[in-house]
Formats: sequence, structure tokens, C-alpha cells
Amino acid sequence: LLTKVFEYSETGPQDEFFYPTYNLSDFSWGSVNHTLNHTALTAEFRGLPATDPSSSFSNGSLAFRVTAYEASGRDGPLPSLLHTANSSKVEFVLAGVAPRGNSSRFALEVATVEEAGVVQQLRSVRSIDDEYTPTIFETLSLVAESQNDSSTLSFLQWKATAYGSQTPRREDSIQCRSHSLQAANWTLPVSSIVHAYFGEGVGSTYISAINISFGGEDGQVYQEKRYLSWSALLGFGQPPKDTFSPLIISIVAVALGTPTLLLVLGSCLVLFVQRKRYSEYEPIN
Repeated sequence: LLTKVFEYSETGPQDEFFYPTYNLSDFSWGSVNHTLNHTALTAEFRGLPATDPSSSFSNGSLAFRVTAYEASGRDGPLPSLLHTANSSKVEFVLAGVAPRGNSSRFALEVATVEEAGVVQQLRSVRSIDDEYTPTIFETLSLVAESQNDSSTLSFLQWKATAYGSQTPRREDSIQCRSHSLQAANWTLPVSSIVHAYFGEGVGSTYISAINISFGGEDGQVYQEKRYLSWSALLGFGQPPKDTFSPLIISIVAVALGTPTLLLVLGSCLVLFVQRKRYSEYEPIN
């Protein structure tokens, strides 16, 4: 569940001021029929708040873009998520929304609902390989595990970055931080699809929530570009794992193998020269 969007400003080293929360269950959402693409398997849910006292949404909107996949592969635009046929991409987009502060930052609340016997875990994997997502070395996964056999049932996976452009480049990267996973003991929206799946006894299931915040060190990134996009992969089974591509393996092999080869050849040449030099003299009795 993507439930709330928070907007806040830092007033001190450890002090934050929160503006009124954007509750997504109170938004008015446009018809998905106008954005549904049967060929590309994409759709966009665009919404506006029912009330907008600050007129922040007068020239902007909040949207969720969904992409389904027919086969395994890698997404083209950054962050170039690796996907399988059992996964889909969801993209959170703020476009043109006027911030209510000079250094506003935003955070998205993500809630999960699981049946009894299933627990949620937040995993962080760091790698030196940033071939597909330059300067981003961390991948996070929120996985649902069975308590009986510890098998992974489903996942939500994302890179530790957001972007401030419709055509993202490395310089458009926005810092993304994931806060700790916590149990959420609040009431879900009545119209939620969760009630349709779990029934009215949804309160007896395990509900957890995590906040994902976006913003640079000085909080000025969104203020300048008025655009924010964050992508995550949602799917069944184990989350995809990035591996070194043949190009990276070749570069590493050349980088490490060339100095080693030169060292071996140099050592052999030195030994040969020394042996040849001393062979010109007769041994002294």
C-alpha cells in the first residue's frame, strides 16, 4: 500500500517541521483508461488532493506509473532495474507540485499486509558494481519470508536513489533514504483493495510500514527542478540479484592481469640479465 506523502523541513540538526500530510486515500484519481497502454503494458494513476488550501497542486500532480513485464530483462531508464516476468515496476512521481517550504523534502509511506506466519525483513546489499546505476552502490529489498521454511514469498526492491528529471541522468540523482521497518497498528483505508483480498478480518494480519525519504543534503534538489521520480520493483519469489557483466569482468581481468604479467616478465628479465652477466667470468678457486 502506498498510503501517505509527508512534506517536511529541517529546522535544526535534529529538528524537523512537518506540514499537513497528504493522505492518498483522500485524493481524487483520474481514469486509468486514458493512460493504459496494452502494447507497452503500462498505466498511470494520476491524482489530486480533494482539498488544496496551499494551492500546491495548482500546476502539478502526483502519479503512480505501473509497468508489467513479459520476460526477464533490464529496464532502460535509470535506475535500470533488473526484472523478471514475475515482477512489475511501480514509479512514484511528483511533478510541478509547489513545495510549502524553502527547503522542503518529501517522504513516501509504504505499508505491507501479510497473513499469519509471514514476516517482513528489510535487506540492504552493497556492491562495487555501479555499471547500470552510476554512483549508486546500494540496493534495498523489503521481502516477505515464511516463518516455517524461511523461503522468500514476495519482495519490493529499489535502488537507493530517486531522480529529478523525466529523462534521468547521473547528475539528476536525488538522495534516497529508507527508515526502519516498523509495525503499523492503524486502520487501513476502507476502500482499499486489501479488504477485497484479505476480507474484513484484515486487522488480524501483520501490517508493517516503512518511510522512504527523498532529498539532498541541503534539501534544495526538488526546489530547483520541481520533479521527483522513484522506482521500485514488486514481484513474487526471490528478488533479482545483479551480477558482474562480461564487460566488467573483462575490465577487471585486464586491470589486475596486466600488472601481474608485467611483474612476472620483469622478474624473468632481471634474472636472465644477472645470470648472463656473471656467466662471462671464470669461477675463482
